Amino acid sequence: MTALATTAPTGAMPEIALQSVVLLRLGERRFAIAATQISELVAPGRLFKFPHQSPKVEGVILRRGRIVPVCEVAERLLGKKLSARRFYLIAVRNYGTQSEWVAIPVTGECELINAEITDASPTDAPHIAGWISHDGNVIEVLDVSALTNRPEEIPFNARRLADVITQPEAAQ
Repeated sequence: MTALATTAPTGAMPEIALQSVVLLRLGERRFAIAATQISELVAPGRLFKFPHQSPKVEGVILRRGRIVPVCEVAERLLGKKLSARRFYLIAVRNYGTQSEWVAIPVTGECELINAEITDASPTDAPHIAGWISHDGNVIEVLDVSALTNRPEEIPFNARRLADVITQPEAAQ
């Protein structure tokens, strides 16, 4: 009889661990970023452009006394650049033990949701940290650090390999 007392009731569902993610829109596609990687969402302000050799950096914005690089990620994710900007999503990217803010241009509304994240597979692109299902769609959860580095800096999924340390781009 004691075995019945410790057995889960018939039809009981295991508890699902939900995580907060921010949904963002680039063109017609939606992506997600873990809420722990997001600092804030801001309206586009003045973009300062200057000569540099970082192909993904469009320029910088000033935010809360910080110089924040604006990284073009649409070309890598969609295959084309997007000129329309509705907001900058200020996210945190990591370089080993260092971290910094980076601004990601988004073209639509952002939304905070709770979802179950499925881990990325070894065959997924390095910038994919996992997957969620929302409103009948499967959405990529992005790894900001891998997405905003040069492709040659992260040859495989750094999310699953904690010993990979990337270096910030050398000062030009």
